[in-house]
Amino acid sequence: MLTPAICRMKLYAPRLAASANPGQFLIVRADEKGERIPLTISDYNAEEGSVTIVTQSIGASSLDIVSFEAGEGFSDVAGPLGLASDFVKMPLEQLRKQRYVFIAGGVGTAPVYPQAKWLHSRGVAVDVIIGAKTKDLLIYREEMSEVCDNVFVCTDDGSEGFHGMVTALLEKLVSDGRQYTHAVAIGPMIMMKFTTLTCRKLGLPVTVSLNTLMVDGTGMCGACRVTVGGKTRFACVEGPEFNGYDVDFDEAMRRQGQYRAEEAQALENHKCKIGRGK
Repeated sequence: MLTPAICRMKLYAPRLAASANPGQFLIVRADEKGERIPLTISDYNAEEGSVTIVTQSIGASSLDIVSFEAGEGFSDVAGPLGLASDFVKMPLEQLRKQRYVFIAGGVGTAPVYPQAKWLHSRGVAVDVIIGAKTKDLLIYREEMSEVCDNVFVCTDDGSEGFHGMVTALLEKLVSDGRQYTHAVAIGPMIMMKFTTLTCRKLGLPVTVSLNTLMVDGTGMCGACRVTVGGKTRFACVEGPEFNGYDVDFDEAMRRQGQYRAEEAQALENHKCKIGRGK
């Protein structure tokens, strides 16, 4: 448990681990009747055949996942799915001329880790901003410090690091003279929206991950469709990463709330089952 509500799990999935790239995701089902849960891959190790996922217990299905004990298994683990991050396809000579800044919000810090790790291992300059509401919700600080040039922490309440939003810290770093060629923002939709607006003001290209929109992960349900560059795109099969400038964030945030009533009912049913000892 990284926090009382955020759990990190290492899964034995050798074929998936051998094929994974930064930016991709997998799908798990707790049991045969369980919901398909898309989760961004937080790390992978082909030699030991493992992939790592990070889950926040906020709904019925995530509570089921977090309740697993070491040695238990999921009914299904499928992946890697989605497209790898764009930088994976860049020539190494070109890539080493870049300086990336990652803006990670909350649980979004976990999928930032394999991207920063991949770039750092290839000699690419990487800074990371980790943001959370309070210091008790900060995750991956030590891990990130091992794969980055600089790690900057900020909290909304000022309990640790910079007091304020990740956008304000990004502006401060740039005004202090730090130069970046590309930004990547992963976290709550509202954070990615305002990070994109800040990057536009700074003239900084930005990539965002729309993994929180996904449901079935195959493009069949249509729940993750979003307007990108004036066209309808599917986050699970054409993403999950897109140019932040092109994303209609207001539409994406409306789509995020489309199953809120069903999610609330499922959580209530889950609590009732626990109360009956099932």
